[in-house]
Amino acid sequence: MATVAFIGLGNMGGPMAANLIKAGMTVTVFDLNPAAVDALTSQGALSAKTACGAAASADFVITMLPAGKHVRGLYIGDDDNKGLLDVVPKQALLIDCSTIDADSARLVGAKAAEKGIEFMDAPVSGGTAGAAAGTLTFICGGSDNAYAKAQTVLRVMGGNIFHAGSVGAGQVAKICNNMLLSVLMVGTSESIQLGLDNGLDPKVLSDIMKVSSGGNWTLEKYNPCPGVMENVPSSKDYQGGFMVDLMVKDLGLSQQAALASNSSTPMGSLARSLYVNHARQGNGSRDFSSIFEQFSKKK
Repeated sequence: MATVAFIGLGNMGGPMAANLIKAGMTVTVFDLNPAAVDALTSQGALSAKTACGAAASADFVITMLPAGKHVRGLYIGDDDNKGLLDVVPKQALLIDCSTIDADSARLVGAKAAEKGIEFMDAPVSGGTAGAAAGTLTFICGGSDNAYAKAQTVLRVMGGNIFHAGSVGAGQVAKICNNMLLSVLMVGTSESIQLGLDNGLDPKVLSDIMKVSSGGNWTLEKYNPCPGVMENVPSSKDYQGGFMVDLMVKDLGLSQQAALASNSSTPMGSLARSLYVNHARQGNGSRDFSSIFEQFSKKK
């Protein structure tokens, strides 16, 4: 079986690594949080004292980190610290599942290529539930060879795997998707509230729109109005799910990319402003569907 180094064991990385362990792979983990490491070693993982130590003899290196600066620092290193590219075997495949700016992914990919090492960006969609269930969507950017080789580990953690193009393409596709998701969530929220303000039952209205021309994923799977749908964050005081702060981060990446490519994204820009304002009101750790409260009438 494959030997895997998994670095970054947060809300997403932890359950992803756990699924690799369940599949019988030898998984060595590293995280700055000792409790996160302990949670995985109790399930059969090995641990390393450093990220480089975890990756030094791995067939696959998978990383899940907060931002581009962390990914660049980990892989490339600096004058005082070696990066993963300095220690991994030439035959190893490096897979970064973080959601970061495409330029950071391309930089790491170029540095890896200089050393004859394959790197692929593979940001994910599906949230913590998908990570636990092994049903994530992986959006990959890299060579055909890297994409084919990655199936060994990605199929264990995901249900849908797409090859978006060369290194960095996965990140671009991911931010396009999340920008659209934010626009859909805002539009769905204001539409349902308009119905409520005019005497409609939100569940009936949602059922109508779901099978009409306004139908979309938020109506089908993630209704933002409390009490309309069971087992979604809106029915749990917006706890769990995908945090507002993370949506703000992804929308920032989308607007950064739009500026770089001179793309017109007025809806994405407005959605970012709405979510930033929502976060500044103390909602950063709540699910992004809580944007509904920006339109609902206060009691």
